[in-house]
Amino acid sequence: MTRISVNVDGIAYQDDVEPRLLLVHYLRDRLGKTGTPIGCDTTNCGACTVLLDGRSVKSCSVLAVQADQCEITTIEGVSSDGTWHPVQRAFHEEHALQCGYCTPGMIMASIDLLKDDPDPSEEAVRDGLEGNLCRCTGYCNIVRAVRRAAQEMRVTAP
Repeated sequence: MTRISVNVDGIAYQDDVEPRLLLVHYLRDRLGKTGTPIGCDTTNCGACTVLLDGRSVKSCSVLAVQADQCEITTIEGVSSDGTWHPVQRAFHEEHALQCGYCTPGMIMASIDLLKDDPDPSEEAVRDGLEGNLCRCTGYCNIVRAVRRAAQEMRVTAP
């Protein structure tokens, strides 16, 4: 067992974990963060994307021990005081989901994308989300949602 200290959605945790435990399993099974789905366990789909020290990672490709001393944000941690993050709101308003399985990962990857590019073109959004698969929507509404969130975030930025 290896002792880790992590901050997940603003709460500090210290746990003993098996060195081979994947971060996605730690988040879901140990911490109850079931908003992070297990899609493929092979890093192909991106459904399990979380923010690790502010950068999007597929949590099925990271060992829990690699997250030691890190800040992790899951889909449950992006809203504050019951208010949706602009990306969450835009996904809802643009109907950027159907079955919803990919949505948490898409939202997390979009938040990271918008940190680096606050005004992405359609092509930049498609490139930025290429590691996240959606089998339902055809991506049009997802792209529209990310661009809508970008516009809202630029307008409301301090």
